[in-house]
Amino acid sequence: MAAPLAGQQRPPGYVRYHEVERPDYAAEIAALRPPIQLPPSPLQWATLADHASSPPDYLRELLPTLPSPPLDLPPPPVGQPPAVVRGLYLNAWVFSSSRFADLLRLADTTEINTFVIDVKDDTGYLTYRSSVPTAVEIGANDRVRVSETRQRLAELQARGVHPVARIVVAKDPLLARRKPEWAIHDTRGGLWRDRLGSAWVDAYRDSVWIYAADLAKEAVILGFAEIQFDYLRFPDEPRWLLDRAVFPGKRPSESQRAAVRRNVALMRERTAQLGVPFTLDLFGLTTSADGDLGIGQTWEDLAPLADVVLPMVYPSHYRRGAYGIEHPNAAPYTTVRRALEEALRKNARLTSAPKIRPYLQAFSIFRVRYTPDEIRAQIRATEELGLTDWVLWNARGVYPAAALRPGRAGGSVVNGTPQAGGLSGRP
Repeated sequence: MAAPLAGQQRPPGYVRYHEVERPDYAAEIAALRPPIQLPPSPLQWATLADHASSPPDYLRELLPTLPSPPLDLPPPPVGQPPAVVRGLYLNAWVFSSSRFADLLRLADTTEINTFVIDVKDDTGYLTYRSSVPTAVEIGANDRVRVSETRQRLAELQARGVHPVARIVVAKDPLLARRKPEWAIHDTRGGLWRDRLGSAWVDAYRDSVWIYAADLAKEAVILGFAEIQFDYLRFPDEPRWLLDRAVFPGKRPSESQRAAVRRNVALMRERTAQLGVPFTLDLFGLTTSADGDLGIGQTWEDLAPLADVVLPMVYPSHYRRGAYGIEHPNAAPYTTVRRALEEALRKNARLTSAPKIRPYLQAFSIFRVRYTPDEIRAQIRATEELGLTDWVLWNARGVYPAAALRPGRAGGSVVNGTPQAGGLSGRP
């Protein structure tokens, strides 16, 4: 199950999904090649008002502005994922720092063949400078972390590493502040905020989702080969706090569940021409829950819209007693296996079922230390169920090589499939 939802008590020190503190790396950004200068100013759409009523086709209008050919680098990936995905999550700071070079070396010598990289995280700021009008208008480029995105993506392509663009949708405090008409309002006046003081955008409003789709289009043009959307939901907060929330974009009689499904379908439609996988991050509890968890998110609604779903089955985020397990965080193999068994049961009832690629825990929290053994136990639980794909999550970008099978140094990995001599017998 996921983190406790509205009205439920959380243990001391509880950290919500993907909200682990980001490190401030002291090392200078390791420039792999001289940076490419992206367009210095936003593309000249007619007006921002025109964009709001009829968003432009970035795929057509942005392409001529990019370097052609882009220096002497290999062309961007064609958008086909490896046959088997073994991935790592990289936040913007990791992608921009010397840690990126460390993870490249890790991918060179292990089974890792995919990096999931933040394009827009839960602050609302972007990793690289965007030309999308909404991003320019709200100042989402004000904290750009990477100036040589295309070079770094080319490094991944040269090594056969699949680059995935992660885009946070509904938790965007920057967008909420700069465009309050798109935000959740408070009955007492002003913007509604969660217990950590973050404003959220109104997930009923389709403009929020169109903005995410527009960022995805630009990411693919820059060289990302897959788009992954996160925070496809309403806030998970106590009832007393949610009772103060006002949703200006709510349609008459529309439920949160219906709104999330409608808008995820809208993003799917607006990115269909890109020809890359459309993937969705879901709460771990969606694999077994019957309802929408009070946040509008259900497996049955969203899985049929995706090419890949990524349930976040972190053992630390399951309460004591979940699946009959006394201490799920201390039982990573059993917890992950039970959660994914439920996901497979739900998929079996769908007429159009996506691939399942779970997020697995590679961080320590709540006084339980995750060593390579705990990480590998989750991988083993996944693969024993016949699921070949997985992504490890650590907000600091620290992944132990001992948790991974050797790959390209001791053999080779072709399209994610280990070749002769590549893997040891270690489970």
